Amino acid sequence: MRLGERIREVEREDRLDPTVSRLKRIAERLPSGVVRDMLHGVQLGHPLHPISVHLPIGTWAAAVLLDMLPGDHRRSAHALVNIGLVASLPAAVSGLADWSEQHERQQRVGVVHAAVNGAGALLFGASSLARARGREGWGRALALGGAGAIGLGGLLGGHITYYRAGGANSADYLVDLVSGDWHDLGPLDGFPQEGVGQGDMGGVPVVVARTGHSVSALLGTCPHMGAPLAEGEVVDGCVRCPWHGSEFRLGSGTVVHGPATASLETLQTSVVDGRLMVRLRTPEG
Repeated sequence: MRLGERIREVEREDRLDPTVSRLKRIAERLPSGVVRDMLHGVQLGHPLHPISVHLPIGTWAAAVLLDMLPGDHRRSAHALVNIGLVASLPAAVSGLADWSEQHERQQRVGVVHAAVNGAGALLFGASSLARARGREGWGRALALGGAGAIGLGGLLGGHITYYRAGGANSADYLVDLVSGDWHDLGPLDGFPQEGVGQGDMGGVPVVVARTGHSVSALLGTCPHMGAPLAEGEVVDGCVRCPWHGSEFRLGSGTVVHGPATASLETLQTSVVDGRLMVRLRTPEG
């Protein structure tokens, strides 16, 4: 059996659910608003967590490599281990924020991912303590074990990110499924006033919002986890995702609040003989 299939068995392991519940209660304590948006990476336009893990992984890998090189690199290797320990804290918090807004199958793998990475961090912490006490041999061995654990944790994180698209734009592919022609969504009066409705553009879902005398149309799938936005609501000039509460500006599709980090594709609209016509925006539009 391939390794990826082994990891999929973790997705079906319901014995992890009590741990998932406990960790979600911890995640609920994270500050909301701007702080949580920063942890998700809203301001960056993509998740913060994959970037934030680079520093601890890089410094720990460098420490292990220095341990293997000839010469006296003890102080440098020790410093790198400690930098990695400090940097692992914000990386873990950003990962916790993202994990708390994912599906059950991802969260089950995520708790194992967190446990393995936590074990790796503890091994590096023990390595730092051993080095501080002059036990360089133990320090090198513990760091090597920590690197192995972090590597396994990265494998699990890669499964969440790439196999299960945690953090990827779940709506990007829709742009390639429609032509640049105008599409007739039906009578404008068929869409609710001061709310959201659903249209279909060549098999691609569209969310339509009428506010006053204006009408906005956007691709109707949330980039975060693929929720149908037509089941959401309009809040302060934004369409709010029904699953995880991401908010997108109606006029521009820009993310106002996460956990989504990718903006929605907005559509050009035109009303012809009382019927709503939409199309993908051109580079000029």
